[in-house]
Amino acid sequence: MRPYVLADTNWKHLREADMDLAILPWGATEAHNYHLPYATDVIEGTAIGEEAGRIAWEQGARIIVLPTIPYGVNTGQSDIYLDMNLNPSTQFAILKDLLTVLDRQGIHKFMILNSHGGNNWKSIVRELGLLFPNMFICVCEWVHVEDRKAFFDDPGDHADEMETSLILHLAPDLVLPKKDWGAGREKKNRIKAFREGWVWAERPWSQISEDTGVGNPKLASREKGEAFFMAICNRIGNLMVEIASADTDDLYK
Repeated sequence: MRPYVLADTNWKHLREADMDLAILPWGATEAHNYHLPYATDVIEGTAIGEEAGRIAWEQGARIIVLPTIPYGVNTGQSDIYLDMNLNPSTQFAILKDLLTVLDRQGIHKFMILNSHGGNNWKSIVRELGLLFPNMFICVCEWVHVEDRKAFFDDPGDHADEMETSLILHLAPDLVLPKKDWGAGREKKNRIKAFREGWVWAERPWSQISEDTGVGNPKLASREKGEAFFMAICNRIGNLMVEIASADTDDLYK
C-alpha cells in the first residue's frame, strides 16, 4: 500500500491524515502511431505522478496523488476511430467538482499533472481561481520538465522517440514489434506564419499524419525511456516538496 496514492490507500490511514497537496494526472485516450497503446498518455501520467509522489513522500511531503483522468481534449481527432474527446467545458466541470471536495476538506494546494498536448489549462485555471480563492492551483507539463534533446536523438511531438522510449520502459508488453512502427512524418502548414509558430490553428490530425504519429520513433529504446523518466520524476518530486511546504500567501519576493 502506497499511502501517497489515493487509489491504493485506505480509510484507516486517511481518517487522521492532513494532506497539503493533491496531484491529479490528466491524460487522454487516443491513437499513438501504429505501435503504442491508446492509453499511452494515461500510462505516462500515472507512472510519473506516482513515482514523483513517492520521491516527495519519502522527503516528508504530505501529498496525495489522485486517480488519473483518462480522457482529454481530442477535438482535432474526431475522425480517428475511438479517439475519445472530453470538451474543455467538461474538464472545467470535473475540476470544479473535485476542487469543491478538496477545498471543503482543507486541502488548498492542487496540481494538474498534464499528460496530453491537447489539454489547455490556462483559461480554466483562471476561472477556477476566482471560484476558489483559497485554493492554490498550478499545472505541471511533464513533457517540458527536461530538455528532450539531452535524452533523445530525434524528439518529435506525438508517439515519437520520446514517447516510444517511455512506453518501452513502462509497459513494453503493449508496444508492437519495430517492424510495425510508422515513420511519424508530419505534414506542415503551407502558410509560413503557422510554421513559425506565431499564429495557431488546431491541426486536423488525419491531414497532418498518415499513422497518427508526429516524430520518428525508430531510435527509441528502453534505456532512454528509463533515464528520461527518472530525471523528470526527480524534478517533479522535488517540486511537490516545495509546493507542499510553501506559504502560498508569500510566494513572491
